[in-house]
Amino acid sequence: MQQERHPRRWLILIVLCLSTLVLVIDNMVLTVAIPPITEDLGASAQDIQWIIDSYILVFAGLLLTSGSLSDRFGRRKLMIIGLVLFGGASVLATVADSPDQLILARVLMGVGGALVMPSTLSILITVFDEDERPKAIAAWSAVAMVGLVGGPVLGGALIAKFWWGAVFLINIPIAVLAIVAAMVLMPESKGPWRKADPVGMVLSMAGMTALVWTIIELPKEGITAPGTLAALITAVVSLVGFAVWETRTDAPMVPVSLFRDKVFTGASFSLVLLTFANGGLMLVLTQYLQFVLGYSPTETGLAFAPMAVAVIVFNAIGASLVARTGNRAMAVIGLLVIAAGFGVLATLSQGDGFGLLASSMVLMGAGSGLAMPAAIAALMGAVPEEHAGVGSALNDTIQQAGAALGVAILGAVLSSTYTGAMPDSAPEAARESVSVALLDPALADGAREAFTTAMSTSFLAGGAGVIAAAVLAMLLMRDRKPAATEGDAGDAGTGGSAGVAGGTETARPAGDTAPGPVAMVTAERVSVEPAR
Repeated sequence: MQQERHPRRWLILIVLCLSTLVLVIDNMVLTVAIPPITEDLGASAQDIQWIIDSYILVFAGLLLTSGSLSDRFGRRKLMIIGLVLFGGASVLATVADSPDQLILARVLMGVGGALVMPSTLSILITVFDEDERPKAIAAWSAVAMVGLVGGPVLGGALIAKFWWGAVFLINIPIAVLAIVAAMVLMPESKGPWRKADPVGMVLSMAGMTALVWTIIELPKEGITAPGTLAALITAVVSLVGFAVWETRTDAPMVPVSLFRDKVFTGASFSLVLLTFANGGLMLVLTQYLQFVLGYSPTETGLAFAPMAVAVIVFNAIGASLVARTGNRAMAVIGLLVIAAGFGVLATLSQGDGFGLLASSMVLMGAGSGLAMPAAIAALMGAVPEEHAGVGSALNDTIQQAGAALGVAILGAVLSSTYTGAMPDSAPEAARESVSVALLDPALADGAREAFTTAMSTSFLAGGAGVIAAAVLAMLLMRDRKPAATEGDAGDAGTGGSAGVAGGTETARPAGDTAPGPVAMVTAERVSVEPAR
């Protein structure tokens, strides 16, 4: 049966875009605010680490829980609460006069962001039918990409004319506008009433927080460091316990049985590998642009414009073609295009400049625009409608975990290869940090060459991950056959979900690409040096 179109759906889309934009911009502008924050607040290196990582830890830990709560209590309600908390925390960050206050503000912003992000996608699904959904998702994704590229530029301009607190101050009017518009325009939606799953919530929060902390600390401290080892054990025990509990409880927060579906599993692992590669890409390229080509943070943000434009264009193309080609074919084609982009990046040398780099970024953006709609359409097609919120959160969590793994693992590859490529006669500090080596004119050229060599190795590793994702997509992401009739799909469904019961993926967005979570991780780490 054709879903009745909401009369204010395009105005609602503007609200959802504003809600996403405020999260993406905030994380990107922070990359250019770290130096003045360090100087003004007297922040130590450890303080800066917590200012950056506290948001990531809280955001990742709460995603699944917030998605479940939005299904239970209302998606609009949770989004508004998240925006209020995010805006209030931005006020606290603006007036912070110590590192501790700023860290507290970042924690609260992480809580607010985790409440907002899953709700935006699940609300979009409820107000747009399957015909218009790809257009709505393309517009939403375009706004997120604008924030991704424009954030550092805006942040640089604000810091140049005002002070570092202005990068948080700009969140407040956007959040207020989104809150008012949501209350006036947006309908409430929620799933059927279900029992709470407090055990699942605690286990998921502990497991995801510990996992992201392990990923952050592993390249710096090593697996044998007591803190890293304790976090890894906590992550494994909590996440395994979560999986076991969710299979046995009567009212699971996340339907773990979804992973028995080969299409869902194939899409999930393909997305992990794809965001793994893209997360490492952001980390490595930002350092190449700043350390080798000498770009400022603002210029670095602008340098990603070719990839952002390609993502926007090919995201719309991919969303329109998926219905004709099927999810598997489109995902495989897109992933192979991304692998080709990594191949071009791996050939970069110190003197190539920006032209070849821009061409490779266009390939990367085009491939992502083609692959992401297909992979996420397959994933969301298996999620029952009553779990739209937690399904959106599961999608966000998968991308968050993949991007975090890419930052950690490819960052470790970059660091170790750089150290090995530096001459043994160089001081230890210069062999571990390219920024230190660049301070010595006698070492600068060799350091840039060593970094470029290390970058090529990292890109080869990222390309291998994308090829593995393409293989998984080819083997597992078989397109479902549409239901014979509407009545058959309706009779078979237990919760109104054609995505599961009816055997068709058209009940879910064909163009659902959500760069937000990926940006959350990579944006926080773009100006860091190779992990030591």
